[in-house]
Amino acid sequence: MSEVSPATAGQDVAARHSVTPVRTLPRWLRRVLAFLLVLALLALAWEGLKWLAGDPWRPESNPFGISHTPPFRAKIASDLNLPHLWDIAGAFGQPSRRNGPPLSAVLLEAALFTFREAIAGFLLGGLLGFLLGTLFAHVTLLERGCMPYVVASQTVPILAIAPMVVIWLKAGWISVAVIAAYLTFFPVAINTLRGLRSPDPMALELMHSYAASPSEILWKLRVPAALPYIFTALKISATASVVGAIIGELPSGIRGGLGGAILNFNSFYISGPARLWAAIIASAAVGIGFYLLVTVAERLALRSRPLAAGEGV
Repeated sequence: MSEVSPATAGQDVAARHSVTPVRTLPRWLRRVLAFLLVLALLALAWEGLKWLAGDPWRPESNPFGISHTPPFRAKIASDLNLPHLWDIAGAFGQPSRRNGPPLSAVLLEAALFTFREAIAGFLLGGLLGFLLGTLFAHVTLLERGCMPYVVASQTVPILAIAPMVVIWLKAGWISVAVIAAYLTFFPVAINTLRGLRSPDPMALELMHSYAASPSEILWKLRVPAALPYIFTALKISATASVVGAIIGELPSGIRGGLGGAILNFNSFYISGPARLWAAIIASAAVGIGFYLLVTVAERLALRSRPLAAGEGV
């Protein structure tokens, strides 16, 4: 049997315990870097497509002063359908209309307006989903009778429901919030039901042996165990509520939000396609920001919650 020298053994131990520079970074910083890397790859793919199949590049129309004729031509990569990224970035600093405020200021105000509607729908849908999930977890007969209808409600296109909600509740932020809640409640209800049924049966028996009441079992065992499930649904619902708010603004005739901005810039798309893309980017930023807020809330809630039964094993 061959012997391993102390130097070789030391090298092996050092190799096993070596840490790459990336792993030494905080987790949040690694996620930010990964997000920026994905954005850079998307931007490279965007401009790469225009380089290969877009309209000719003129020196005066790009910041690099490049003159280039793409070897292929594709309608989807034309400047009308797919503007250059620097044209979209420049649109934020241009007036939204003649002698009007900058587009960035208009979109910021519209984003805050839509964000308020999305929060209202998010809270309403989240509360409704939590109540439904709790009822279904405690009353099996109610779950079997109502769950098919809850699932069927999500098969109806939101574009078909939005005008009906506006007719019933009149145009306004309430109807928009209800439309956003329609997209929000379903994932919360499903994940709440799964989470409330996730505790170990031995933990439930232990609570019963202590003569715990149903409310004590719910708030001291089931809800802490369900928090990871609920927050997973809330992160999905955060972005869905923004989508619902934007869609709800269209039939409501609300012009102060991102839905109205998208509709307005779409009417003048031929003369300024970059402005519509800027509004789309602003909408995506609102959804991403809302998602990050829920993620921070999840970190704080899960850090302070009691350890659910079976998690420490």
